[in-house]
Amino acid sequence: MEQLFIETINQHRGTIFKVCNLYCHESENKKDLFQEIILQLWKSFPSFKKYSNINTWIYRVALNTAISNFRRERKRPDKNMLSADAFEMPGIPDFSDQQEKIGLLNQAIEQLTEIEKAVIMLYLDEKSYDEIGDILGITNSNVGVRLNRIKNKLSKLIQINQP
Repeated sequence: MEQLFIETINQHRGTIFKVCNLYCHESENKKDLFQEIILQLWKSFPSFKKYSNINTWIYRVALNTAISNFRRERKRPDKNMLSADAFEMPGIPDFSDQQEKIGLLNQAIEQLTEIEKAVIMLYLDEKSYDEIGDILGITNSNVGVRLNRIKNKLSKLIQINQP
């Protein structure tokens, strides 16, 4: 079981890193959250029933852990802005116009609630409504409604933040 768990984590570590980057800004906090997510995955691994896709299960555990951690950390007075590294995509050429747009998007995403961040991250990760609903434990129609509201909110936030 231990070897299967290690192989599973190694195959899906990118998913865990995305969640850590979205909810933590400092390198040490990202490492701590990563370890906490791994611990929670290990604790729940024996009870994983394989009714859902393994990546869906990992997202669910990772997001629940990150959101719980975010809520604890939010009580601390020191809150930093989302770094540009959080949504950095490897292999994309460095175009300053694109970087500016990504920066505006990052600033807008930082102003969302923790649940809204989770929904938009999964959407940007090209997850289907079914997958998003499974991961977050909400209905497909609720996913659609939330995404529509989040897109409208992001649009307004980006307009406000534009120079």
